[in-house]
Amino acid sequence: MMADTKREIERKYEACPGTRLPDLTGVRGVSAVLDQGVAELDAVYYDTDDLRLAAASITLRRRTGGKDAGWHLKLPVSPGVRDELHAPLGDDVPGSLAGLVHARTRGAPLVPVVRLRSRRDLRHLVDGDGALLAEAGTDTVRAERLAGGDGGTVEWTEIEVELADDGDPAFLDAVDKRLRKKGIKPSGAASKLAKALHDTGWRPTPPQEDGTAGGRVLAHLRDQADKLATYDAAVRRDLPDSVHRMRVATRRLRSAFRTYRKILDPAVTGPVADELKWLARELGVDRDQEVLAERLTAAVDAVPVTLLLGPVKGRLRAWGGAGRAGSRDRTLAVLDSDRYTALLNSLDALLADPPLRRAARKDADAVLARAILKDHERLAARIDRALALPAGPGRDVALHEARKAAKRARYAAETAAPVLGGPARRFAKRVKAVQKVLGDHQDSVVARDTLRDLAVQAHLSGETAFTWGLLYGREEARAAERERELPEVWARAVPGKLRRI
Repeated sequence: MMADTKREIERKYEACPGTRLPDLTGVRGVSAVLDQGVAELDAVYYDTDDLRLAAASITLRRRTGGKDAGWHLKLPVSPGVRDELHAPLGDDVPGSLAGLVHARTRGAPLVPVVRLRSRRDLRHLVDGDGALLAEAGTDTVRAERLAGGDGGTVEWTEIEVELADDGDPAFLDAVDKRLRKKGIKPSGAASKLAKALHDTGWRPTPPQEDGTAGGRVLAHLRDQADKLATYDAAVRRDLPDSVHRMRVATRRLRSAFRTYRKILDPAVTGPVADELKWLARELGVDRDQEVLAERLTAAVDAVPVTLLLGPVKGRLRAWGGAGRAGSRDRTLAVLDSDRYTALLNSLDALLADPPLRRAARKDADAVLARAILKDHERLAARIDRALALPAGPGRDVALHEARKAAKRARYAAETAAPVLGGPARRFAKRVKAVQKVLGDHQDSVVARDTLRDLAVQAHLSGETAFTWGLLYGREEARAAERERELPEVWARAVPGKLRRI
């Protein structure tokens, strides 16, 4: 069973013992500040022994006291914004929450690491109608380190302002302005747990980055590996577009291994890349079904009602529902598999001890530019081959191969953009246009195969296949239009100034 979820948007501020919350009735929209009394909160935070959740800015706690006693898992969304998932109070970490951090823990035990006892003096900020705008609490905190660290206990006072559900984040800016005028400064810690760990001796060592080609590529790989783990939780929660984003992370990792093989030894990256290919293929079962269903639904909706002959929409819904249920079950099974866990461990090991080659020590500009140009040459060869073939299945396959090369060239340029600047960004934008044309063409190829299958099913059930044939013809026309567009779009995808770097 999935845990209850809320979006938490808050600001934290430093305070001293005895600090009182300033009068906030002058903040625009605030009609009154209502005293909600004092609550005693007791929370035990769980993590792995090596604090993997904390390193990813994730908190998992068991809290008693207050209005929301229970288990809470907080996943970062953006600075000051987290998704908070709740589960009922119990002695053991709920499986519904533990599963969401599997990509971080990978089977390592979740153990108590910090205990926080807080005395919260709470106020409600309400508008003229009495509607809640935000909660403002002054917390007196005592933190006890339960495992590891240099110090046993620390104490501090802070002010926390949390936006009401569906509130306007701009309201927090107004409150922030008032608090700053009163000399109250924002907290340097993202969360109570982060402050407790820092003040009791936790000092994570960030990866050392430099201006070499190897340093730049490794920074990109670390970012994509972190995204992979982040999107794991989103996929398990069935959030919109999460499968697509996770699949993109796998592709970007694999693409970087291939593009920058002069920097990272392919003998070492190759096996990891093969496993990333497996994962992308497995995730594709869910994502491809989703994309295809959206395309066919839009196509059916565009057909005039007079041409919708037979139970077209009903058959399409039944096909989509059956495919979605089966593909999601398969995706979750993959994320729970030993093979997937082994892949994540292998990726971590590679990044911890990267197989750098001689080119990795060189200045990034020239090395990254040459890699982009090499991918452009590969793309040019595949597009030339595809356009030289007659229309038909052979050309369809060749255009699909060109699409994959376009994606690789685009990823290479986007990876290098922080170093190469405008020339790389412009090239990435132009190649993305090529990829879009080729992608729509391939989606049409896949859609036609499915439309034919649906037409056969309709016929065998005694229904007319007229509408399915109509849709098939429209997809054929759409693919032909993409093929006519391709030469002009491709002509604009030139490397430009990248050749002079």
